[in-house]
Amino acid sequence: MNYLACDLGGTKVLLGIFEKEINDDSPKLIFKKKYVSTDWDSFELILEDFLENECKNITHPSSACFAVAGPLSNNKAKIINLSWNISGNALQNKFNFKSCELINDFAVQIYGIPHLKKNQYITIQNGECFEGSNNDIHAIVGAGTGLGVARGIISDSNIKVLASEGGHVEYSPKSKLEWDLKIWLKNSLNVERISCERIISGTGLSRIAEWRLSKSDAQRHPLQNYFQEIEISDDVRKKLPEKICNLSKEGDQLMAEVERIWLSAYASFLGDVALQELCFGGLWISGGTAPKHLRNFKSDLFMKQFSDKGRLKDILKNIPVSVILDEEFGLFSAACRAKMLLQIR
Repeated sequence: MNYLACDLGGTKVLLGIFEKEINDDSPKLIFKKKYVSTDWDSFELILEDFLENECKNITHPSSACFAVAGPLSNNKAKIINLSWNISGNALQNKFNFKSCELINDFAVQIYGIPHLKKNQYITIQNGECFEGSNNDIHAIVGAGTGLGVARGIISDSNIKVLASEGGHVEYSPKSKLEWDLKIWLKNSLNVERISCERIISGTGLSRIAEWRLSKSDAQRHPLQNYFQEIEISDDVRKKLPEKICNLSKEGDQLMAEVERIWLSAYASFLGDVALQELCFGGLWISGGTAPKHLRNFKSDLFMKQFSDKGRLKDILKNIPVSVILDEEFGLFSAACRAKMLLQIR
């Protein structure tokens, strides 16, 4: 019996057909295809092409799970930057699925955690035994285009997903330098409040670099010309985080400082999430940047900032911390949920 999974974002749509195996709980991929979202007028046209043209020789899926980057209500979603309105019930009727569910593209990852294989993640802190802790509670955080947070209760018999907008909590500077950054951001963006997502994301890393290059000692930095291009093209801005990290690796001291500020803020935020959730089952670092920053996540700076929580720092030593390496974990998790739907209906 086959099932369909989809990771649907504003830039790309990744679709996959999976096969149910009797002796393996993990999804088995049969076929997948990536679509460029802006090349299509609607998601229904993409799905129609995938099922009727690309998968015409594959058994039609019985269930489907669509992980979508957008607000959800009553199995409906609106993909704001594409002006797409998607209804799970309408898709179920049109494409003859026996069950069909829309879910937030970050919250869905909770469903994938119990089925992770060893090559899909790496543990950077094992956690120590803590008497009386609830090992069913998990939290997942991921910096990419934005900053996603989700929580879940995972037991032998059930998975309960608890969505969150934790990435939008207030950014709290820990030093005079970070306070200076926050004030600059408020003025630059013309806003009264700076969320953590403004700092801990790909865009945030770019903003930190922009702030640092506004200083008098950085006027001759080679990225100055690059920032002039950014004012013209948003596509150019999207490429900046990779440039920053590459320059840092090559020994550029200013970009190394930018990367340290970003990493410190990320680590501190993860420590806050760990305290809020007491996720003794595990704290998982996901998102598009996770595999690229594995070296940083293993660093002394990261672990020091993660556990720098005063009187409660010892609690954080008891929480396992892992980095998800699978860049298609969203699709994998949607497949795990689609497989569950086969059993629920």
